[in-house]
Amino acid sequence: MDIKNGFVGTVGNTPLIRLNSFSEETGCEILAKAEFLNPGGSVKDRAALYIIEDAEKKGLIKPGGTVVEGTAGNTGIGLAHICNAKGYKCLIIIPNTQSQEKMDALRALGAEVRPVPAVPYKDPNNYVKLSGRIAAEMENAIWANQFDNLANRHAHYETTGPEIWKQTDGTVDAWVASTGTGGTYAGVSMFLKEKNPEIKCVVADPMGSGIYSYIKTGEIKIEGNSITEGIGNSRITANMEGAPADDAIQIDDKDAIRVVYQLLQKDGLFMGGSTGINVAAAVALAKQMGPGHTIVTILCDSGSRYQSRIFNREWLQSKGLLTE
Repeated sequence: MDIKNGFVGTVGNTPLIRLNSFSEETGCEILAKAEFLNPGGSVKDRAALYIIEDAEKKGLIKPGGTVVEGTAGNTGIGLAHICNAKGYKCLIIIPNTQSQEKMDALRALGAEVRPVPAVPYKDPNNYVKLSGRIAAEMENAIWANQFDNLANRHAHYETTGPEIWKQTDGTVDAWVASTGTGGTYAGVSMFLKEKNPEIKCVVADPMGSGIYSYIKTGEIKIEGNSITEGIGNSRITANMEGAPADDAIQIDDKDAIRVVYQLLQKDGLFMGGSTGINVAAAVALAKQMGPGHTIVTILCDSGSRYQSRIFNREWLQSKGLLTE
């Protein structure tokens, strides 16, 4: 019998999918981890599980306690699911710029949701800093602190990286992914580099983020902006510190949206905007490296969380992103 132990036992071990249209276009094997098939619907289920179980092992949270986090959505959704499964309460501080679908989903899952104005990280009222202060003032509560809690990248070092290695029989030539907290990119990079130092590890970065500039020049410089949610950063998080990065590729919104629609119309995959950044960067990297290489990236979450935005013609038109 092969029976999973509840929600928690279902996290991880996602399929690795060949993206046929992009593989044929580039002559490379463009492969992607189907993280949208995690039980909470995104790659963030892995980090959420490891963060809560790490707190349990350390005795930081007791039965009936509260998990507090500042999140742009998917980590909150993962945390809310796992809190329900483990008997904790969940409090989410979210920027009011995030999609209504994510806020509705969090409330439907039983989380308390507090939208706050979106302000830069340096502002004391930034949603991440605010969530930390709120958690510190509560009894029997932990701050998940996904950006700087190394349990995040450990989740991917211990699960996602080994899964990719096994699923490709160790034939992976390059790994490319965007970073928000940096946990997915860093954990997988660190594992793959240990297995084979020749594997190229590349950050995919949207406009409006400073990571591309940091990897290219050593300085954080921000240009432009992006409609994508939950990725990009204006600082190096603890999860990203020390992570191997051979290069970075910057992707603009038009390219990301084109890729999202190609994934839907040619590959049958209904994906969100961060996946558009990831796959566009994988295609750009394939063209740099030339045919015959195996490149792995992440399908972060489903497009259903962005229907009012990137799958809405009027919204796309308002952003100057409507293309046939």
